[in-house]
Amino acid sequence: MVRLQDDFFEAINGDWEKTAVIPNDKPRTGGFSDLSDEIEQWLMTTTAKWQNGDMIPESPILKNFVAYHRLTIDTKTRDELGTSPVQPLIKKYQSYTSFADFASHIVELEKSGFPNALPLGVEPDFKDAQTNVLWAGALSILLPDTTYYEKDHAQGKILLAKFREEQESLLPHFGFSKSETTELIDQYLALDARAANVVLSQEENHEYAKLYHPYDWQQFTNLAPELPLNDILTELIGQKPDKIIVPEERFWAAADQFYSEKAWPLLKAYLIVTVANQFTSYLSDELRVLGGQYQRELTGLPEAMASQKAAVYLAAQPFNQAIGVYYAQDNFSPAAKIDVEHKVATMIDVFKQRLQSNQWLDDATRQKAIIKLNTIVPHIGYPEKLPERLYKKIVHPGMTLFDTATQFRQIEIAHTWAQWHQPVDRSEWHMPAHLVNAYYDPQQNQIVFPAAILQAPFYSLKQSSSANYGGIGAVIAHEISHAFDTNGASFDEYGSLNNWWTTADFAAFKLRTDKIVKQFDGLDSYGAKVNGKLTVSENVADLGGLAAALAAAKLDSDFSATAFFESWATIWRMKARPEYMRLLAASDPHGPAALRVNVQVKNFDEFFDAFDVRPDDKMWLASNDRVQIW
Repeated sequence: MVRLQDDFFEAINGDWEKTAVIPNDKPRTGGFSDLSDEIEQWLMTTTAKWQNGDMIPESPILKNFVAYHRLTIDTKTRDELGTSPVQPLIKKYQSYTSFADFASHIVELEKSGFPNALPLGVEPDFKDAQTNVLWAGALSILLPDTTYYEKDHAQGKILLAKFREEQESLLPHFGFSKSETTELIDQYLALDARAANVVLSQEENHEYAKLYHPYDWQQFTNLAPELPLNDILTELIGQKPDKIIVPEERFWAAADQFYSEKAWPLLKAYLIVTVANQFTSYLSDELRVLGGQYQRELTGLPEAMASQKAAVYLAAQPFNQAIGVYYAQDNFSPAAKIDVEHKVATMIDVFKQRLQSNQWLDDATRQKAIIKLNTIVPHIGYPEKLPERLYKKIVHPGMTLFDTATQFRQIEIAHTWAQWHQPVDRSEWHMPAHLVNAYYDPQQNQIVFPAAILQAPFYSLKQSSSANYGGIGAVIAHEISHAFDTNGASFDEYGSLNNWWTTADFAAFKLRTDKIVKQFDGLDSYGAKVNGKLTVSENVADLGGLAAALAAAKLDSDFSATAFFESWATIWRMKARPEYMRLLAASDPHGPAALRVNVQVKNFDEFFDAFDVRPDDKMWLASNDRVQIW
């Protein structure tokens, strides 16, 4: 039997793990996943009733969801149509005779919701978080991170071979001969390799403050002289923009490798392969399964999701916010909402007290931090209103699944481009209420807790106060801590990129966060190595969250350190496929679950006292190596 003092995570979760079974269509099971599976069962049961005409909701949005779901579950029609819905689109791309010809159709493709290899979008300005501006990203790469393309990366080679195998099975269904298929794959991978040489790595992409590179519009257009950017943007937003933010500077410095006549053969193949792959979910069931083969290799899934379940998720995508509100209203009680709101207020108050007693910040920085803390806006349960564009998603009789899905994409795309130079909508949530998750938005200085996560094992009115603080309390404080992690610390109370630190204080902050990097960097996760820099923001938030939640739990007369830490270990219990864990180590800013427990608890004196951990125990960490930040 594993001792708590040697491996806390394993001692708490080991018995559960022995009997836990990972579903064949899932990469993992555990605290978050078990709850997600329960909600999935709710979704399957509820939507089945609706399809049978039982208890169909009055909401016009959900009535259209029911109609759309009817299209996604019609496998007979989908199988009969095969690839025919996409064939005209492939012919369209094949008909482009040159890069200039293709470029003249980019706006048409964009407005229609079809691939066009132009990674431009509209997002809040880092320097003025109240206003939406133009951003320039880069082409997505096939492998999880740029590091996978290094010559000695064995897993990268295996995955590229798996992708080729998938495409050799898939592309012939679209009418391509064996030689055409081989050529398309070769050209696609050649362009993908070019992109991998110049796009940001996962580590770079998660250092938010370093992504802000504003360009004068004319300066930017000079980077891609063969791309008619003035014409494209004038059609999309009605005028030439004044500026653009370019986080992917290396990519755009190499724009001629992607947007030029000499690059056109590779780009054309890239677009055709993208079209064939992007829409398999809307085609026959055979094509849906074939089109997901590479992703299953990435995550180690033994089998594809069952067709009926896949149909529910496909139908839910355009209506997720409305489904989430329905779920929350049916499953999240007013009493729970009041209690969680109280816990959030308590967490913010505790965080404020900890800032006020902080010994390594000077008063100027401390007051700025408190101002930011006081202006955090919490959202609990579900949003007060749904986005207006959801009401536009209407299923018209006689339209096919593919055409209806295309219409829905067009609504979203039109909405996105209409936001240019408009005020940021701070009321819209970035995740639905039936998703087991939570987030902090540094550009809106908001924390959001969907109803789905506000239940056991994270939270229950039946659990002890200490257990709730070790669960949802630590999650709430984790999100608050994101306002002061290595990314959030660069944004002010308005969500704008603004250095509110003194030089000395930021140096002291970095000294502490570097210690967190060191605690995690290089640790093993199923044969992969944890990247301490990639995971530092989440690890800092975990540390701050645990510290604040522990302080709040101590305010209650029935405080139990054992219940608190055991709850923290329980919510992170996870049994996962090795392939999935290796994928996370390369691309996820969160650390592996076992390390989020074992590494973090060793930073707290209370843990050693509660479980009688001694210097000879494996969970021991010398007091001078323990780190506290907030």
